[in-house]
Amino acid sequence: MTRRRWIADEVSEGRAALIGHHADHLVRVLRARVGQEFDIVADAVVRRGRIVRISENRVEFELGEATPAAEMADLTLLLSIFKFDRFEWAIEKCTELGVKKIIPVIARRTDAHLASASAKRVERWRRMAVQSAEQSRRTAPPEILEPMKLQEALNVPGKLRIVLSESEQQTRLRDLFAGREDAEAALAIGPEGGWTEDELQLFAREGWTSASLGATILRAETAAMAATALALSLLND
Repeated sequence: MTRRRWIADEVSEGRAALIGHHADHLVRVLRARVGQEFDIVADAVVRRGRIVRISENRVEFELGEATPAAEMADLTLLLSIFKFDRFEWAIEKCTELGVKKIIPVIARRTDAHLASASAKRVERWRRMAVQSAEQSRRTAPPEILEPMKLQEALNVPGKLRIVLSESEQQTRLRDLFAGREDAEAALAIGPEGGWTEDELQLFAREGWTSASLGATILRAETAAMAATALALSLLND
């Protein structure tokens, strides 16, 4: 049977630990006991871990041998901030799919209240990403940066940088990956209502390429998941 995977909060000399809410979930919800074994991600390496001590808000593991883990492509997602319940759903699903970094972006059409409240949600988003990474058996959660304005977010690495645009009529997302061998890319997903024309011009000046997902207009969270799934499938190939 496949062992449940956890990403360690602390690692030191053949030991690892889960702390706080992380540990509490394992003990109170899953009824973990001393001697049980799980897969533990310690410093990005998956190792077999045996529980050796349980205390309040802390579970300690003795680490065993490393187990193989699949390499994933390097995909950065610039995700414009939209309604938090849907934004968080997008974070969960894109984490499960394998995105490496998420940059919450304050776009021209981002609601002012959401923009101002977003900084207080980052730690919550990071905890959600850890939970989703464990559920999907990743070796690390995506890095989630502090929210930033679009201009500050555009200078991300990657030879292939793509902004999804409803106004793009000729280039499909899939077409941009044809014949490429590098496994690094960045995708930008607009807010409700899409990118403004001046934002698209800014992307173009910074060397980004516009692409479309198809003829239908997708909600932001649907576009994020669909684009991430397609891009990672093509990058990993």
